[in-house]
Amino acid sequence: VQLQASGGGLVQSGGSLTLSCVVSGLSLADYEIGWFRQVAGEDGDGVAYMPSDGTTDYADFVKGRFTISRDNAKNTVYLQMNSLKPEDTAIYYCNLRVALPRGIGNYWGQGTKVTVSS
Repeated sequence: VQLQASGGGLVQSGGSLTLSCVVSGLSLADYEIGWFRQVAGEDGDGVAYMPSDGTTDYADFVKGRFTISRDNAKNTVYLQMNSLKPEDTAIYYCNLRVALPRGIGNYWGQGTKVTVSS
C-alpha cells in the first residue's frame, strides 16, 4: 500500500489550498482515510477523517474551513483548505486506517508541507 500526497505550498493568510492523496495497492472505497498534520517538535493532530460510509469527522480547529472528500474511482482523497491561518502551517500527511485482528493499522503518505504567511 502506498499513499502519495501533493498540493502543499506557500499561501497567504486567508488563502486556500487543496491537498490530494492518491492511494495505490488497495481499493480506497473499503477504508477510512484522512489527514493528519504535524509541526516539527510537536505532537501532531488529526485534521479530518472520512470512513468508508462517507461520513466526516473534523477537528474543531478546522471546522467550517476545511473539507475532506474522496473519489473512490480515482482512489484519491482531497482536503480543501479555505481561510487558512498561520497556525495551519504544518506538514500534512494522509492516513489510511485498516481494521486488523489486533487493532487499527495505519498507512501514511510522505507528507506535503503547507506554509501560511501572515
